[in-house]
Amino acid sequence: MFRKVLVCLDGSSLAEQMLPYATEIAERFGSSIVLLQVLHVPSSLAAASAQGAESVIEEEMRRLAFDARTYLERLAANLRDTGMRVEAVTVEGTPGDAIVEYATANEVDFIAIATHGRRNIGRLVFGSVADHVLRNTCIPVFSVKPRETKK
Repeated sequence: MFRKVLVCLDGSSLAEQMLPYATEIAERFGSSIVLLQVLHVPSSLAAASAQGAESVIEEEMRRLAFDARTYLERLAANLRDTGMRVEAVTVEGTPGDAIVEYATANEVDFIAIATHGRRNIGRLVFGSVADHVLRNTCIPVFSVKPRETKK
């Protein structure tokens, strides 16, 4: 039923709380897992670009891409050690749109995404990636508000 499970990650431990759910689904259905992180150009870099500092943006995006690939490959290696078929992918763009576009173009059958539980003004200002994904895809979406971990 679910051949390919997409797990949306942003580098946070909150988003990583989706991994046990996604791996359970993948195990039950014999699915492969795609770990996806969207690289979004920070607004401070976009402002620098407008002032002609394209090389600054290119360098920062290379650093962000390297960090994201390293992070995803570490998670993927842990899952592969348990016998899972896992792919690690980074894409550039606006998170909600990039997730929907990737899922549609790559025949994803199931999307797992954490909500970070923003409320009121925070949600109005920042929007909700999970909400955007839910509203803009016909692919089944599983979403959980993760628990804050105490340090």
